[in-house]
Amino acid sequence: MLKPVNDNVLRLLGPIVLYAFVGFFFRLDWYLTLPPQTLLKNDLIALTAGLICWQIARWVVLRVQARWPGFDNTPRRILLLLLLLPLLANFAWLLRHSARYLIDGQFLYFKTAVELGRTLGIQLFYHFIYYVIYEGGYILREWQRTYIQKEELEKSNLQTRLSSLQHQVSPHFLFNSLNSVSSLISENPQQAEEFVEELSSVYRYLLRANEESLTPLATELEFIQSYYHLLQTRHGDALKLILNIEPAYTAYQIPPLTLQLLVENAVKHNIILPEQPLVIQITTDKKAQLTVSNNLQRKNVQVFSHGIGLANILKKYRVMGQQEPTVQERNDRFEVILPLVEN
Repeated sequence: MLKPVNDNVLRLLGPIVLYAFVGFFFRLDWYLTLPPQTLLKNDLIALTAGLICWQIARWVVLRVQARWPGFDNTPRRILLLLLLLPLLANFAWLLRHSARYLIDGQFLYFKTAVELGRTLGIQLFYHFIYYVIYEGGYILREWQRTYIQKEELEKSNLQTRLSSLQHQVSPHFLFNSLNSVSSLISENPQQAEEFVEELSSVYRYLLRANEESLTPLATELEFIQSYYHLLQTRHGDALKLILNIEPAYTAYQIPPLTLQLLVENAVKHNIILPEQPLVIQITTDKKAQLTVSNNLQRKNVQVFSHGIGLANILKKYRVMGQQEPTVQERNDRFEVILPLVEN
């Protein structure tokens, strides 16, 4: 965040530095021609007037900022300050020359129209610099503050949306798992007990995964194999999972539970029978993409679905600003191509 300059130092040294700059570039002829006594008197008057005018201009700018604060009111403040600029410049000119007249009874800068115009122009320049220092610095700080607030708000909204998406998975996964347990209890109590043990291990990962927006592919692959063992408890050899992953891509990242949602989606919508096995393949390619595909053998009866799974994955990629996955059907296969995020 841009910090304002120490104002006490600025108010003391600012007029001196500015006067030296103007004297070198606009009044060098004086220092080459005027007597030292005249120059000393003129410098004392000019610096005193400069200190007074600096305070007045500063007070005006700060009052305008207090009346119309914030980055959105910048045009209104600038317009008002520009309207006040001639008034302040003429007051500064009158202050300096009145002081000069009271000291030695003459107007040094009032001899010709060119000299008069130059002295008024210098006062306009002085006050323009005052504006740049106080109003320009204020605009930069307000712009930066507005930008940071906008970024923080967008980040907060993104995190809120992402958290909402992540926490939709937990109850959805638990609901389907409990359905599987209820079926196994009556069919095979021993398998039901093993299933519950595996389920507790899987669910621990699910709860941890909800804390992150991305997880390494290697971690997700470990989880999906545990999840696959749960599914095999019910479906046996009628469900097959084939992994073909390049080791170089295991350090890449994807949103957590992505593979679980895709595998669950395939199991939900397709026939799984020993004579019609469902084969799910998870592979990588040279473009750092992960493809999850399965043979299509849709159930004859329409399966009720909330549409959470696939839509959830697409939304996760979207809110993270990543390239969205590609969903397609071809050659009697359903596949989802996921961009892997380089760590």
